[in-house]
Amino acid sequence: MENKVLASVNGKEITEVDIKEAISRFPQDKQQYLLSEQGNKQLLDQIISFELVYNDSKEKGLEDDSEYKSQLEAMKKEILTQLGIKRILDGVSVNEQEAKEYFEANKDKFKDQGKVSAKHILVETEENAQKIKEEIEGGKAFEDAAKEYSTCPSKEQGGNLGSFSRGQMVPEFEDASFKQEIGVVGNPVKTQFGYHLIKVENRTEEKAKNFDEVRDMIINGLTQERQNMKYTQYVEDLKKKYPVEIK
Repeated sequence: MENKVLASVNGKEITEVDIKEAISRFPQDKQQYLLSEQGNKQLLDQIISFELVYNDSKEKGLEDDSEYKSQLEAMKKEILTQLGIKRILDGVSVNEQEAKEYFEANKDKFKDQGKVSAKHILVETEENAQKIKEEIEGGKAFEDAAKEYSTCPSKEQGGNLGSFSRGQMVPEFEDASFKQEIGVVGNPVKTQFGYHLIKVENRTEEKAKNFDEVRDMIINGLTQERQNMKYTQYVEDLKKKYPVEIK
């Protein structure tokens, strides 16, 4: 494929490949614009400007400037350190069999949590909760009853709590929500906040995931864990090789 020359600055050619490589270094949301004709032109102008400044800086002898040398050493140190870490971690890998063994030993960790969508009415006494339930059974809309009687801020949304999974509500409320019949106002449920009338709108049950769904996540997680362990051991070994004094 032809690598078309787009410009030349003091003998240095700027090609289509140079533009593509420059675009790849930008965030994804900026790349779409830079791929357009106008974006390409602006980027080319910027690269030309940088080349001009680079040539002028060299001509002025800034390569001998102490600030340049200091920054160059700092960059060399950072690059060398990152390359050293990369070389240490490159050999760490997790194969599919290891991932399957981990999955089989930890199946309880890989589940789609069950979720409940519910509305509630919160009052201070069981007697009040029972009376309100009777009103709803007599034809009063649950949402209207929530706005009229509930002491929870959710009253403004007709008692709507949205959806939640296990561990997000107090145990008594959670247990009732995951057991109660959908669309039915249950008996009052006592919690530390008072008495609740709960109406479950929808519920999805907990579902186990299969290996294919979590394969990449397991491999990435185990790889990162092994890399962390190898890096930690690598640093500890280096502490024995080079003197370290913490003051």
